[in-house]
Amino acid sequence: MNVRESLKNRAALFGVDFLFAKFVLVGVVNTVFGYLAYAFFVWLGGGDFTAPLFATVCGVLFNFKTTGNLVFGNSSNRLLLRFFAVYLFTYVLTVALLKIFAFAGLENRYISGALILAPMALISFFLNKNFVFKTEK
Repeated sequence: MNVRESLKNRAALFGVDFLFAKFVLVGVVNTVFGYLAYAFFVWLGGGDFTAPLFATVCGVLFNFKTTGNLVFGNSSNRLLLRFFAVYLFTYVLTVALLKIFAFAGLENRYISGALILAPMALISFFLNKNFVFKTEK
């Protein structure tokens, strides 16, 4: 049994869609890359605006290629604008949800950030699967 089949069987054992499981695993890799890019730009002397900006640009490009290739099997550069639109949408939704939590009295940003992790992952997966990397049937 190869690694792919092993992962597929483990995902099925837990009742998780294999494509979503790959999306989450690649998301972990993307997160590590994004943080390392941020740390690199801070090390280079980037400030509070430039380090996150350059790290985000690098992160989106890296994430596009890894998510496209490893999860959906398509990283055509023609899809980059759609991918960026999904990132922008999920960013705006994240900020809005954090504001709603704060307005409702949950001002601990660590807790509110943790509470939206799973829903945002599901939304991001759905949008990437059906808007960015959709396959014609």
